[in-house]
Amino acid sequence: MSVLTGSSILITGGTGSFGKAFLRHALDHLDPRRVVVFSRDELKQYEARQSFTDDRIRWFIGDVRDRDRLTRAMHGVDYVVHAAALKQVDTAEYNPFEYVRTNVTGSQHVVEAAIDCGVRKVVALSTDKASSPINLYGATKLCADKLFISANHYAAAYKTRFAVVRYGNVMGSRGSVVPFFLKLAREGRSLPITDKRMTRFWITLDQAVRFVVGSFDLMQGGELYVPRIPSMLVTDLAEALAPGASIYEIGIRPGEKVHEEMIAPDDGRRTLRLPDRYVVQPTIADWGYVPPQRGESLPEGFAYRSDSNDQWLTVEQLREMTTVTV
Repeated sequence: MSVLTGSSILITGGTGSFGKAFLRHALDHLDPRRVVVFSRDELKQYEARQSFTDDRIRWFIGDVRDRDRLTRAMHGVDYVVHAAALKQVDTAEYNPFEYVRTNVTGSQHVVEAAIDCGVRKVVALSTDKASSPINLYGATKLCADKLFISANHYAAAYKTRFAVVRYGNVMGSRGSVVPFFLKLAREGRSLPITDKRMTRFWITLDQAVRFVVGSFDLMQGGELYVPRIPSMLVTDLAEALAPGASIYEIGIRPGEKVHEEMIAPDDGRRTLRLPDRYVVQPTIADWGYVPPQRGESLPEGFAYRSDSNDQWLTVEQLREMTTVTV
């Protein structure tokens, strides 16, 4: 049984790909007392309401930029999943301060509202782009990660605790390259690849949801959890989706990396390995943080990168996964 079982849960960004998958999992497996879906897009909420008719759901229109609205929505909430963010890498390069307002200021609003409302635990979703960021989106998410970890200092005298989950590309999420490649394949067109060397971490929506739920059960506050997941070559993904299709390189887009990273070498020094995840421990932990007893220390210079991963998906495995997901 999860700590979330029978509780009141709020999901920011609750009408996004992750939010809807988490909502379905919660309703089916966690027997929540109430689930608050907090998002700013009324059309997406209208569309989601057509799929979810459970009377345990509360639909809140609101933006994480609005602290007062967050405070109202968190009244009586036990646990918060913070999934709301602006996420498009190239869009962030042209609209930087909008990303700061949502991803940074909005995150601080979540922290403050959670403490003031007596929320027990908050798990914030991060991204591989927050490790050694080279783009504005990644930089805002790194800042948000640090806000949530440091929030445990603000909340030291209260019951609220904060942790972060960081993972890579999510198969089946909105904006995924999978439906785009499939569309081109059906039309008999060549597939554009930014760089044939490109590697990415790969996780399914269901795996991401279950990892977040498990993180609520494990966390005491201050952890940054990273799942141990496989990497894949983008060229292998193209072959899995469109066998024999021609591909062509279009070059790296603004702010894009050839390989992704979830744990930088300097963070590897304070990282422990558990069977299904890595735990990056806080640099300063004055709120009583105790390291996991069964964690394994990692060698000097350890980094978790998509090109040096010890787990890889084959073309056949990718084909099977995308057949199930799409």
